[in-house]
Amino acid sequence: MKNVVFIASEAVPFIKTGGLADVVGSLPQCFDKRYFDVRVIMPKYNCMYQKYKDMLEYMTNFYMDYNGQSRYVGIFKVVHNGITFYFIDNEYYFSGESVYTSDMKWDLERFIFFSRAALSALPVIDFRPDIVHCHDWQTGAVPVYLHDSFHDGEFYRDMKSVITIHNLKFQGTWDVKTVEAFSGLSDYYFTSDKLEAYKDANILKGGIVYADAVTTVSPTYAEEIKTPFYGEKLDGLLRAREHDLRGILNGIDYDEYNPATDKFIFKNYDEKTFRKEKIKNKRALQEQLGLDNNDGAFMIGIVSRLTGQKGVDLISYVMDELCQEDVQIVVLGTGEDQYENMFRHFDWKYNNKVRANIYYSEELSHKIYAAADAFLMPSLFEPCGLSQLMALRYGTVPIVRETGGLKDTVEPYNEFENRGTGFSFKNYNAHEMLNAIRYARGIFVAKRRDWNKIIDRGMAADFSWHSSARQYQDMYDWLKP
Repeated sequence: MKNVVFIASEAVPFIKTGGLADVVGSLPQCFDKRYFDVRVIMPKYNCMYQKYKDMLEYMTNFYMDYNGQSRYVGIFKVVHNGITFYFIDNEYYFSGESVYTSDMKWDLERFIFFSRAALSALPVIDFRPDIVHCHDWQTGAVPVYLHDSFHDGEFYRDMKSVITIHNLKFQGTWDVKTVEAFSGLSDYYFTSDKLEAYKDANILKGGIVYADAVTTVSPTYAEEIKTPFYGEKLDGLLRAREHDLRGILNGIDYDEYNPATDKFIFKNYDEKTFRKEKIKNKRALQEQLGLDNNDGAFMIGIVSRLTGQKGVDLISYVMDELCQEDVQIVVLGTGEDQYENMFRHFDWKYNNKVRANIYYSEELSHKIYAAADAFLMPSLFEPCGLSQLMALRYGTVPIVRETGGLKDTVEPYNEFENRGTGFSFKNYNAHEMLNAIRYARGIFVAKRRDWNKIIDRGMAADFSWHSSARQYQDMYDWLKP
């Protein structure tokens, strides 16, 4: 039996700001319980919903020296879906109204505290992991600590560490002096081959340097981050560690995202019945949003953060041209003001064709996945992406740019070989994207049988967490045979 602990800043269902929470909350359930005991440690945030706080059971507490003071560390726990979650409690650090703040210095102090407290809690909860699996910069200090102050004791000896990069853009950087004070690490660690980068301290870099293995959330992204364009100034380090770096695709929860049982959607359907039943979701959404009732209109769904990373600037560039066609565009999401206002403008200008829902709603997102004919995701970079996996599951054909996880999960349609699960374009170019949309619409209109075959293949693909878990199990076995 191998013991594994995930240390992370968020996990579903307790708290979520992005895909990281899905990985940490869902993946542990999918390991083979005969061989792996996987548990999770995360902060106890005051901003969690009350119903989750009410589930937690107080275990114990201790005091820990941190940043020149003796700090309280409370430990709570809950068993959820067969997985034990531990929560590190400290009101000074985790009583705010959000998981992350706009103050990076404060977030660094909070999450370095959490990293140290999580490791210190292991003997207290009497769980000795073979593998400590950290996620993103918030826990980047953990592999460094395992090499430093936690290295000598019998309890921590031989523990292996893994760090997963969910998005390399966020690294946890601040001036060396401050991070040295927070972490309690000596000068030895703040050199250019360790935590120092471009005169600052970089917590994620420390994690990458000291972890025994480095993973990211798709095979293509693992290759991309070794190049200057995607490498966010760490490409040299990632090239140096390429033998310990691997990309393992994220998955989605196939019970939660299941058109056959989804309670949010208007009409349930599956691989066999979508030809008759899926259209009813489109009609109902047109009715709900006040769009023209038109079966033949090519409905494009966009559920996204409205930011430059997500390729929204490409969409904005060709919206006028796109709206000359027989299309309907349904948008859901929030983000940068310029993109929120752009979609509001086109909703006003092409009121029978565009709906801008500038907020977030879990229910409406499911309705869009079920109703739309195609799903547009033209990201500049995309470590993995989950929306295209949801679209495939719901028989909504993805149109994506060939980057990161989008390239790994959407096979481009080939009409000569009758293959593919979606449509893609290569260069970050608005008209290349528009051509891909027009090509997809042409197949939708003129070759409906081929279109339905694309849906068949997409709905048959397996992007559940189980296939990801098998690859993580292989990696853990490689680390500790």
